[in-house]
Amino acid sequence: MPMTLQVLYPVSDDTTFDDAYYQSSHMDLVSEHMGAHIQSQVVTKGLAGGPDTPPGFHAIATFVFADQAALDATLASAGPVLADLPNFTNVTPTMLIGQTYD
Repeated sequence: MPMTLQVLYPVSDDTTFDDAYYQSSHMDLVSEHMGAHIQSQVVTKGLAGGPDTPPGFHAIATFVFADQAALDATLASAGPVLADLPNFTNVTPTMLIGQTYD
């Protein structure tokens, strides 16, 4: 069964997020260290939380994997990606691991 990993970067009054660095350098690290196991990915930049509402997240990255083994392999190789977080944000991201519905 396909598995997903979502990485959510919540907004609060004191959070910072360097979108340019994230798009270029950080996502290159994701591709280098985790890309072999990722079936597809999409990153959503937070623009709004609804009409006239600021976004609740700087960004949400969604990665899809063929199965649990591919997800496990990705998580095992994520060290350099996680170590890069302080280079673009002071947010501790929230992760959601799940299954997709067919």
